[in-house]
Amino acid sequence: MIKFFSYNFTKKDKGFSLVEVLISVAVFSLILLAVISFFLSMNNSNAQTKAAREAVENVKSALEKITYEIKSATSIYTPTTTQNQLSLETSRYLPSGEDSTFIDFFLCGTAVCFKKESQDAIAITSDSVQATSLVFSQISTEGAPSGSSSVQVSLTANNFSLTSTASLRSY
Repeated sequence: MIKFFSYNFTKKDKGFSLVEVLISVAVFSLILLAVISFFLSMNNSNAQTKAAREAVENVKSALEKITYEIKSATSIYTPTTTQNQLSLETSRYLPSGEDSTFIDFFLCGTAVCFKKESQDAIAITSDSVQATSLVFSQISTEGAPSGSSSVQVSLTANNFSLTSTASLRSY
């Protein structure tokens, strides 16, 4: 006679005990908790790094716009230029019938703002940027042609500072 299946169940082969099952579930849960915590931590760190990088890029863009406008300006308008505001006379953005106009850069709240003459101020930084300081310093250059000057711009935002210097190109 051929036996297809023959197995002798004895008392020792009856399966896992409840204690063994609970211990294996607990160990598996701890390992799973550690893995999930690691991935959540990595995701949070990645989000913070991305936000900081975007803020730096936004501040750099604002600083580049300011230096571009300084280079394009015909002069610094000293009656309204202070340490915290830069007023430039420019031949760009001209109202009809005018030979020159004025633009200003300053902090409005926590944003860096750009204002054309007789228009409302426009924020040139995003809401994610919290600017705390915007300082303009005029620099006199020895040997430079009369009337030409440079401006150093220091911008502090989101716990980092950037500084740039630009010279007026009076043509």
